[in-house]
Amino acid sequence: MKYEYKVKNVYKEADEKTMKDIFDYAEGYKKFLFTSKTERGAAHSAEALAVANGYKPFTFGQKVKPGDKLYFINRDKNIFLMRIGKNDLEKCGMKIMVAHVDSPRLDLKPNPLFEEDGIAFLKTHYYGGIKKYQWTTIPLALQGVVMLPGGKKVEVSVGEEDDDPIFYITDLLPHLSQEQNLKPLGSAITGENLNALIATVPDGEEDEKNAVKAAVLNLLHDKYGITEVDFETSELCFVPAGKPRDVGFDRSLIYAYGHDDKVCAYPEMTALFECDSDETIMAVFADKEETGSYGVTGMQSRVISDVIDSICASLGANPILVRYKSRCVSADVTAAYDPIYKDVYEKRNSSFVGCGAALSKYTGARGKSGTSDASAETVAYFRDVFDAAGVIWQTGELGRIDAGGGGTVAVYIANLGIDTCDVGVPVLSMHAPYEVISKADVYSMHLAMKAFCEAHN
Repeated sequence: MKYEYKVKNVYKEADEKTMKDIFDYAEGYKKFLFTSKTERGAAHSAEALAVANGYKPFTFGQKVKPGDKLYFINRDKNIFLMRIGKNDLEKCGMKIMVAHVDSPRLDLKPNPLFEEDGIAFLKTHYYGGIKKYQWTTIPLALQGVVMLPGGKKVEVSVGEEDDDPIFYITDLLPHLSQEQNLKPLGSAITGENLNALIATVPDGEEDEKNAVKAAVLNLLHDKYGITEVDFETSELCFVPAGKPRDVGFDRSLIYAYGHDDKVCAYPEMTALFECDSDETIMAVFADKEETGSYGVTGMQSRVISDVIDSICASLGANPILVRYKSRCVSADVTAAYDPIYKDVYEKRNSSFVGCGAALSKYTGARGKSGTSDASAETVAYFRDVFDAAGVIWQTGELGRIDAGGGGTVAVYIANLGIDTCDVGVPVLSMHAPYEVISKADVYSMHLAMKAFCEAHN
């Protein structure tokens, strides 16, 4: 049927050159992903790539001019990349791309270190929506920063190098888990039991009760200068250890921690670096999306308005008019259709692995709760932009209406009076410690964001 909606498979449509481009692009993405497991890591990895592409630091009140390539890091967790264009801001607005760079993880509690029967553990408080049972019996790395008295910052990363130790959360053996097996999946492992095993060797000079804990504290003090009270002024977390890996005989997929949402942030960044445009373009990589986008580094912060206002003031533009004329891509992942669990999907309105970036008119839960719901005009704009550039893309919802749902940062951008639409990469096993995406889809996302950057507003 000539006018039928059809989902295209990117690999099936690709010629030899495009296949090479897809696989080459994936290698750069995997490198970025490995150094970006936390929002701090992502911000600094993006900064390094921006500097390599000629971007300079931006400060509020700074005079900007067409041609400037700038970046601003907000408190080490939230980065803005900006390219100032030649076009009139009041007539054309800005092109804005947003994504988040935080991912579900296990944060350390403020007083985490304890010993129980000769084993030392660190207590955690999970961050974001997780299935708790998935975080047991997998290799974990410890990453983050500790602030010492006087303002000295100590960076910690243990578990990612080949000769590093890793950390581990235990689970019951099958022989003793009869009662556990009778519990619902969501309550078989409790949040308070997500305690990471960190040591078993006692300090010979201490009493038997806390000798292993004492040995750990001595080790931390010798290596980092950390005392037990310094955990209270730290941001340390456990993340899944290991590098991204190819999946499948054909190596068409990528297995990794943190695809949600670095798989959208990276294409935005590479599109900005590669595009040829007279538009003013801004890419924003935000923190705290997994917990509601609150705080000074989340998308509900005023910082994005402050950056827009500062650029407008420098160029003599009215920020109200600029926001009204601007367009934004809220780039966040969506659920990829999984035929093993087909009952929770509505196939006609699902996104498929390997079929390109997915456009979502709305997100939210059940009755579209929590969505900005892009207008028909806004969706049509993106359709025309992608089609004109030959981008293979698809549409989709996050599962069956009453099965659940989810939200993105789109609503917070729309609240500023900016037309916003969700576009993202389909993910298998979203929010699991290790997720899976298609190399074809992350490359399609790059092409979609480049087309958006180069199109007229």
